[in-house]
Amino acid sequence: MRNLRLSMPALLNKCYFNFGGQGPLPIQSLESINNSWLKVQDLGPFTSNIWPYIAKEINSTKSILAKICGVRPNQIALTENVTSGCILPILGLPFKTGEQILISDCEHPGVVEACKQLARDKQLEIKFFSIIKISGGIDNRPQTTQEVIDALRKELTINTKLVVLSHLLWNTGQLMPIKDIAKFLNNHPSKPYLLVDGAQSFAQIPVKNDACYADIYAFTGHKWACGPEGLGGVALSERVLADSTPSLIGWRSLKNENISDTHDQNPFHTDSRRFEIATSCIPLLAGLRCSIELLSREGNELERLKTIQKWSLKLWESLQDIDTISTILKGPPPAGLVSFVPYKIANIKQIINLLGEKGIWLRDLEHPNCLRACLHIVTEQEDINKLLDGIKEHTI
Repeated sequence: MRNLRLSMPALLNKCYFNFGGQGPLPIQSLESINNSWLKVQDLGPFTSNIWPYIAKEINSTKSILAKICGVRPNQIALTENVTSGCILPILGLPFKTGEQILISDCEHPGVVEACKQLARDKQLEIKFFSIIKISGGIDNRPQTTQEVIDALRKELTINTKLVVLSHLLWNTGQLMPIKDIAKFLNNHPSKPYLLVDGAQSFAQIPVKNDACYADIYAFTGHKWACGPEGLGGVALSERVLADSTPSLIGWRSLKNENISDTHDQNPFHTDSRRFEIATSCIPLLAGLRCSIELLSREGNELERLKTIQKWSLKLWESLQDIDTISTILKGPPPAGLVSFVPYKIANIKQIINLLGEKGIWLRDLEHPNCLRACLHIVTEQEDINKLLDGIKEHTI
């Protein structure tokens, strides 16, 4: 882990706990991006020689992402980020007036507001189901599953068309049982589509046995995968590919980009490419693949998660010993997100600034109003010690 940490310039002069916002880019990944840029220019950015190279870059990246998500490569669409991965597919779903979008109360505002706008445009109903108080941590998984399903059952109706839920809640750090939820929804009379925000799960926890059960599983490469910003993906179920139509359309969405056939009633790709729009940054693909490869050298997904859990548990247990701190999760964290509330700080942002002056970086959240520290495999005990010292200095 030490060598990987040393390869990340962003970690050399600070204690970094914002992996859930953006992960640091290893120098090897930056070099891979630069080498790909040079390759593109050497071949010529728009020549006959460039297209096989671009196809190889796209196909090899999709194959890796598909393997991680437990789906076929033709079910992976490349996107810029999680939000576009969530939004582009749902805009094309066959909603009818009066149908319902059911959203958890722990979703990111970017996705929530997009759903609200979709509801206004198509005269849909927005409802929420509450999971924010589910706080058992990793030791309470059966109870968590039951609590989530009970919350869903309470709000589901025959008109529910779409359920929106994150795999790992970005604010509390609680893990959602996506596979069990998908099976429950599939047995409901309305059989709603399941949209999963994988922003905090992809490359942090094993997602293979859950992502393949979602209808839409959106993720990004710039957080826990420590890849470049501007590149993500979405895994799409066969049902979504069959039922949906492209919402934002460009040449990459089309079966034939060279001609508009007025007689073709369905000019779009039948696979995930129907949700890809137009020109994107090819060199970023090399950077993401490099970062994923570097992580894999430190162990498989489960081994890396155990390392992350080791660090998050150390922080969570230490926070229990501080009388002026309350952790959001009442049991050990299932992954690397540790959210907590300092009692004596009226303005949570104040402690962010004070810790930042010491080179300690975490973030504040408003729902719930708390601080969030994210721990990765490259976290070290010294980072945790400095964070705890800083918290004690400003809260006791």
